[in-house]
Amino acid sequence: MKYRRLGGTGLKVSEISLGSWLTYGGYVEKENAVKAIRTAYDLGINFFDTANVYEKGAAEVVVGETLREYPRESYVLATKVFWPMGDGPNDRGLSRKHVTEQCNASLKRLGLDYVDILYCHRYDPETPVEETLRAIDDLVRQGKVLYVGVSEWTAANIAEGLAAADRYLLDRIVVNQPIYNMFNRYIEKEVIPISERNGIGQVVFSPLAQGLLTGKYASATDIPEGSRAARLEWVRNGITEEKIAKVRELGKIAAELNITVGQLALAWILRQPNVSSALVGASRPEQVAENAAAAGIALSGEVLEQIETILE
Repeated sequence: MKYRRLGGTGLKVSEISLGSWLTYGGYVEKENAVKAIRTAYDLGINFFDTANVYEKGAAEVVVGETLREYPRESYVLATKVFWPMGDGPNDRGLSRKHVTEQCNASLKRLGLDYVDILYCHRYDPETPVEETLRAIDDLVRQGKVLYVGVSEWTAANIAEGLAAADRYLLDRIVVNQPIYNMFNRYIEKEVIPISERNGIGQVVFSPLAQGLLTGKYASATDIPEGSRAARLEWVRNGITEEKIAKVRELGKIAAELNITVGQLALAWILRQPNVSSALVGASRPEQVAENAAAAGIALSGEVLEQIETILE
């Protein structure tokens, strides 16, 4: 496993990290979830990601119980706050009340004294950004959170947050978690440039486009039983014959390099120096092993040009 700095911090995280969205505490049996986490740890993955909203806290419970087998200093753990956790008017968003209460609830479910990263799971237009960042700054000072993160914030949102942190001398944002893969590259235009200038690293989710970039879909109508696309309509809607044709062409490049198309897709993401880690989901230990093997794969300029031609 290879490790990179999280943005401009001194924290080192594995190039491949393991998430728990739609999996742990949900459709993946607990036994497989535990095996996947243990396999990841054994392969050198030290970065694990969850959120309060994943299966309404059940994912945090599974992740926390499993990681307690290992020394706390040996792994980096992130969770998130924003999405509704109840029906009340204050059971959502990024108000001081919700951020504080949900951080404490997450720590209880995880069975830990602190999390390494607390992400603002989305931007909250109803709460002043300084209120949110001051609440997280208080949690940092209490030792419950070590680093401040955001997820899917626009470049303008990030600029607003940085300005507020500097104005009020609050802990700065050091990590952003956006979607990023060969079929979704929006962060390249504005988010990565502002992040590079301000010491913010990207921890990208959906690097394999919900499984599309693994090559497991033969056609838009031939959906494997038990796959995410079979269960989730929005994943199914993202699978097109055009994209599948591109994955086939990418598969030819991967075969020449003696790697899988999924490993090629992950290596392509890691070509970006601003990316600190690619966050993968896995329902089986063997998926973790395959994804972890993408760490350290360097793609030549010629290969990157071939990929760009296919994607265009």
